[in-house]
Amino acid sequence: MAEAEPRAGAPVAPPGPAVADQPGDHWDHKVAKGLAFLRRRLSGDYEVDEFGFDPELTDAVFHPLVRLLYRDWFRTEVSGVEHVPESGAGLVVGNHAGTVALDALVLATALHDRHPAHRYLRLLGADLVFRMPVVSEIARKTGGTVACNPDAERLLGNGELVGVFPEGFKGVGKLYADRYKLQRFGRGGFVSAALRTGTPIVPVAIVGGEEIYPILADIKPLARLLKLPYFPITPTFPWLGPLGMLPLPSKWLIEFCPPIPTAHLRDSADDPLVVFNLADQVRETIQQTLHQLLERRPDPFGP
Repeated sequence: MAEAEPRAGAPVAPPGPAVADQPGDHWDHKVAKGLAFLRRRLSGDYEVDEFGFDPELTDAVFHPLVRLLYRDWFRTEVSGVEHVPESGAGLVVGNHAGTVALDALVLATALHDRHPAHRYLRLLGADLVFRMPVVSEIARKTGGTVACNPDAERLLGNGELVGVFPEGFKGVGKLYADRYKLQRFGRGGFVSAALRTGTPIVPVAIVGGEEIYPILADIKPLARLLKLPYFPITPTFPWLGPLGMLPLPSKWLIEFCPPIPTAHLRDSADDPLVVFNLADQVRETIQQTLHQLLERRPDPFGP
């Protein structure tokens, strides 16, 4: 029997509410996405670049893990992201600290999350990092490479954002008594790489890393025996065993400073005086910014 047409002028019932997703739909989607990810990994259907960088694995595994640290554990505040180039090459130069170089991972993840273009930061690491099993693979997969000028210049020439910490192990392994005092910047190799490619240098100051594993002493004979740059004694390590590796929940502040242009100095890449002066300018910018951030954060473990 045909349905009767509504009479003219008769009130029309409003359409029913749209059917909402059931509680299980969200998890079904996540499971399906996870299975698709595993299928691609097992079949080799993913891409890495010439340095071994795996963007899919970085986004799916490593960034979510570091995000828990920088957002929830360290309560990180980030400012000055507008100073990081929206596209094209840039050399991000930061201070280094913390016994374990978590500041590099936090910086890379926070920059990716906060930058409008969600750019990846290609970190330059010491030789030791790439001689360690597992750690070397993780570093390569997340975009890292050896801190040498040829690799840095290739990345910058490809328009990448490159992150470097000129203090190296001198910064990561310094005593808590020397916190937030920048160590020597080496011979300025990072400046030469920027000059040769005409890349702007973006200084970045990181407050918070010094307190996660405060080094009270460095047992140098043990470090030499184990072929390590230092052997730290902290309030929790080695006394608490594996629990001593849990970082203390310090409050972090990260500030990107205005970029320093280098395009007008490309012909001076081999001039030691120009390289030294530019490296000193970057170092002084970071040091002054650290002082300002410390004034904003009087309590290392505050909210």
